[in-house]
Amino acid sequence: MRQEMILGFKTLRTGLSALVLAVLAGCGGADNVRSTEATQPSSVTEYHVGPGDLINVFVWNHPELSVTVPVRPDGLISTPLAENVLAAGKTPSQLARDMEEALKEFVRGPKVNIIVSGFTGGDQIRVIGQAAKPQAMPYRANMTLLDVMIQVGGLAQFAAGNRAKILRREGDKQIEIPVRLKDLINDGDIKANVPMRPGDVLVIPESRF
Repeated sequence: MRQEMILGFKTLRTGLSALVLAVLAGCGGADNVRSTEATQPSSVTEYHVGPGDLINVFVWNHPELSVTVPVRPDGLISTPLAENVLAAGKTPSQLARDMEEALKEFVRGPKVNIIVSGFTGGDQIRVIGQAAKPQAMPYRANMTLLDVMIQVGGLAQFAAGNRAKILRREGDKQIEIPVRLKDLINDGDIKANVPMRPGDVLVIPESRF
């Protein structure tokens, strides 16, 4: 009887040890998953075509349709068999799909590749008003309001930084986003930093006396 009890305790202890090890392994696995997720790179914003850009249109197996054309000031491009296709505001991939759709009427199963070889227009951020150096600058991936203000040299002497706003195009509408430049630059309030988007216009008014 005693021997059976001893064997039972040993079996129970072995089972508990295995359970503890399994739980610890599970926790370690969860930590590994969280660590992997945390180290994954953030998404990168793809370039959007703008007026003045130079576009290389490659139509596979149809060299006669492959051309290099500029994006006109109205945002359109024209190629053989595809006239007045809207290019401005689209990514190269989106434009390629639209070109394929336009060519379907003339070519069976067209495959189009778009390469932007000249960035004359492109995605820009414009800063107007009371900045030290108001200017237009090329947009780059993950650009923030702080990046923009560093490039324009900060606020001018009489700027009303906390009454600034971003003008942004959302579809067919233009929206206004209030921003607090004074808090961001002078007070280091990182909460006032916001992501920028291609085509944004930052307006910095003058102080009222």
